[in-house]
Amino acid sequence: MFFDTHCHLDTQPFDADRDAVLARAHAAGVTRFLNPSYNLDSSRRAAALAAARPDVWAAVGVHPNDIGHLDDQCLYEIEQLSQQPRVVAIGEIGLDYHWNTFPRQQQIDGFVRQLQLAQRLHLPVIIHCRDAYDDTLDVLAKFKIENLKLKMKEAHDPQFSILNSQFSILLHSFAGNSQQAEEALGRGYYLGIGGPITYPKNESLREIVREMPLGQLLLETDAPYLSPQKFRGKRNEPSHIPLIAERIAQIRGISVAELGAATTANACQWLMVNG
Repeated sequence: MFFDTHCHLDTQPFDADRDAVLARAHAAGVTRFLNPSYNLDSSRRAAALAAARPDVWAAVGVHPNDIGHLDDQCLYEIEQLSQQPRVVAIGEIGLDYHWNTFPRQQQIDGFVRQLQLAQRLHLPVIIHCRDAYDDTLDVLAKFKIENLKLKMKEAHDPQFSILNSQFSILLHSFAGNSQQAEEALGRGYYLGIGGPITYPKNESLREIVREMPLGQLLLETDAPYLSPQKFRGKRNEPSHIPLIAERIAQIRGISVAELGAATTANACQWLMVNG
């Protein structure tokens, strides 16, 4: 019923009970998972996990807070990992001006190099953005990220001709303002919505989610981070997706089942994986 489009299952907090975590998720109706990466080692782990499980896919890339390690060899290895069948996206990549771990121009340069890789490989992109939406949208405006698999399907199946190739951009854990949301949605980007939608003081995000097109909404946990309100301060995990879905369904005035079906279809369309 549900697709968690952003969960870091490869990370240390899940080493002791990863199988149990995934079993709990399945019991809660969360049956598909996308594991993004944040550096080369994480990319290797994510690709290996995806290769070992039929319910997990991987994205590979270098997070802005690790961008100092993105050199030619690293980028080459990321590209090699991207050739694996269950590696379906580049990410998470982007800009982080909250921590400013690396200078902004260095972050932008690394972001651009990885967007160029995604552009060359025709893979969708997962964007990390924190306190940097204006620059992120400015950088993305210079690129047209297309999904080759989508284009191939369009050529053989008329029903796919209505899909906008720009939907290959996902703004993960969206936290921008309404104007930035309007710009991103107008370009056809997806917005990833997770635990923060349940936080009492986050009415601005709830208003964005209330008004945005359902066809551009994806569910995510960012596990083990950003737990929903009920579990704040504790490890997040994919089994918490129903709490996020319930809040969004309430906001939009639709059933949880309708939201689950729509967002899962969105995720499968974005990544071009089996529904």
